[in-house]
Amino acid sequence: MVVLSVNVDHVATVRQARRCLEPDPVLAGMEVQAGGAGGITVHLREDRRHIQDDDVLRLSDAVNLPLNFEMAATDEMVDFAISLQPRSAMLVPEGRQEITTEGGLDVASDQDRLQAVVRQLADAGIPASAFIDAQERQIAAAAVCGFAVCEVHTGPWAETVEGRGDRDVELGKVAAAGTLITEAGMRFNAGHALNYTNVQPIAALQDLQELHIGHAIVSRAIFTGMQQAVREMVDLIENATT
Repeated sequence: MVVLSVNVDHVATVRQARRCLEPDPVLAGMEVQAGGAGGITVHLREDRRHIQDDDVLRLSDAVNLPLNFEMAATDEMVDFAISLQPRSAMLVPEGRQEITTEGGLDVASDQDRLQAVVRQLADAGIPASAFIDAQERQIAAAAVCGFAVCEVHTGPWAETVEGRGDRDVELGKVAAAGTLITEAGMRFNAGHALNYTNVQPIAALQDLQELHIGHAIVSRAIFTGMQQAVREMVDLIENATT
């Protein structure tokens, strides 16, 4: 069964617009759990534009779900992850001007440094995940670095569903990447720009372990409530894999 891990960053985005106390991402995390998700994802950015340090700590204590901690490969974030002890730490690229993550981590071009970060996390008992584009060279580099998981960037697939690009080609790239990741002994996860319209073909891919979805669920939750929004996504994923 493919696990849904829900990213609650954008609950904090709404709160930070007013720099107040609500909506609380911890309460959102509790609703995510009640809705049937199998995990929680948060991205603690260096500029703290949405999720804050205290949010992550409170989520870890209050929500009885595995926590996937997205982070840049910096000394500050490595130290925070080691103190937090999440289920996994996913290394992602960060740009101060980007609205959201715009592409995968270039593992192949920064292999020595990333290998050292992966080793630090592993020595602390934290499996490391790499958020990468569906490219063979990135998968090979991730395996050399010792990553336990590769999450394939599904943004290009999502664009094809909106009419930009070839659907079969982009879905095939994600599927082929999943096969290479699995053959290399790593877990195959996927995420980015997935929603209620485009998730099922990805969810049905062979060997897929986990999907990370945030913005679409938080957006729907405005109208349906978080539990219902999560439940609807869980149902779509389950139906795609049965």
